[in-house]
Amino acid sequence: MRVIEVKDYQQMSNRAAEYIIQKVVQNPSIKLGLATGGTPMGTYKSLIEDHQKNGTSYQKVTTFNLDEYIGLSGNNKNSYRYFMNDQLFNHIDINKAKTNIPSGIAADFQEECHRYENLIARHGGVDLQILGIGANGHIGFNEPGTSFRSTTHIVNLADSTIQANARFFSRIEEVPTQAITMGISTILKSKEILLLVSGEQKKDALFRLLNGEINESFPASVLKNHPYVTIIADKVAIADLKVNC
Repeated sequence: MRVIEVKDYQQMSNRAAEYIIQKVVQNPSIKLGLATGGTPMGTYKSLIEDHQKNGTSYQKVTTFNLDEYIGLSGNNKNSYRYFMNDQLFNHIDINKAKTNIPSGIAADFQEECHRYENLIARHGGVDLQILGIGANGHIGFNEPGTSFRSTTHIVNLADSTIQANARFFSRIEEVPTQAITMGISTILKSKEILLLVSGEQKKDALFRLLNGEINESFPASVLKNHPYVTIIADKVAIADLKVNC
């Protein structure tokens, strides 16, 4: 586990984008695992700026998003499909048919979980997975107590996660209470993981990740079992941690 300390959110975003761009240039057919929420937004903005300025191409790239809310169609502005189109896909030359996100309006959500898991497997897995970390240690929507053996599944969102995501909705009552998410074992099958951590609210989670035990009560702790994890964290999040990695 390698930790890169940066000054602030903007520098974290820039470094993450540089990391991703390097991987795309090295392997134009790379399979990227993408995340949503506030943490990666700056990274996506930097990727767009690079594409417009330097012409980095994503025509051969395939993407798999971590999760999607149950009950929201891709046209809903609060869906993760809408988020990804708005924050990244609409502004680069990626083939939308190669951008994959679980369906939030599938007729059979259990079947959708199986379909998505098998889709990732048929593509040979994710080459580089981008992750954020929740204040309670969730990765994707894998809340505390999720089995490390879990594959893509339906999850009931924790109250803390609903509260954290309420800022994207007009009212907290509009926040979905369930989602489809890649499972922890699905994430761990990624060849490489890039974890982005920024802000005071993530400081305790980062401390526990780096210094705590591997336990299902803190899902992100499983990342210690992965051989290729890079963490980019800003000074506020990393504080005065004595990191032994």
